[in-house]
Amino acid sequence: MSSFFFTRLQYESGDWDVDQRMPSNLLNSLVEYTTLKVDTVENIVPLSSDEVFKCPFCYISGHKLVQFTAKEKANFEKYVNNGGFVFADDCNHDIDGLFAKSFERQMEDIFGPSELSKIPNTHELYNVFFEFEDGPPTTSQELNGWGDDLVHEYLKAIVIDGRIGVLYSNKDYGCEWDYDFRNKRFYKIDNTRFGVNIVMYALTS
Repeated sequence: MSSFFFTRLQYESGDWDVDQRMPSNLLNSLVEYTTLKVDTVENIVPLSSDEVFKCPFCYISGHKLVQFTAKEKANFEKYVNNGGFVFADDCNHDIDGLFAKSFERQMEDIFGPSELSKIPNTHELYNVFFEFEDGPPTTSQELNGWGDDLVHEYLKAIVIDGRIGVLYSNKDYGCEWDYDFRNKRFYKIDNTRFGVNIVMYALTS
């Protein structure tokens, strides 16, 4: 079995290279908690490149405008419709922020109105590995006075043929998990466990 690798999508607009320590932290958790063979080096791929179609799991984030080029838009649509999985996380944790508004507009343009919709907190995403009875775990980022200062009690998704193709969060998990993995010993409960669920869902659904 080939190793799992974490791919960050690079796009021409906005700031795609945020929360730079997060991938290594999440990959460390996959090593600790699962039996997956894991490549511990982050993979960065331009969304406009056909290399994206070789990636089992992609991550996209940022604070600023998301305005895909024609090639980026075509690749995103083809990747998701062909069984790929994208985890999109809003670094602003703000449903009215620039990243949120522009990313959601891109999804509407690609997949159609209302395709990006709330998923129930009973979805298998929340029990595929660790159990999250109340749905998506709250982040410290949501109530720190930045962003909309709200706890978002749901995630959104675009579902293709019964499985999530795009998982979308306004909770800023990227910044929540953006610390040296050795610091996890200071946490009563390792907050990257939900990231493990996301990866395991992407690989098994």
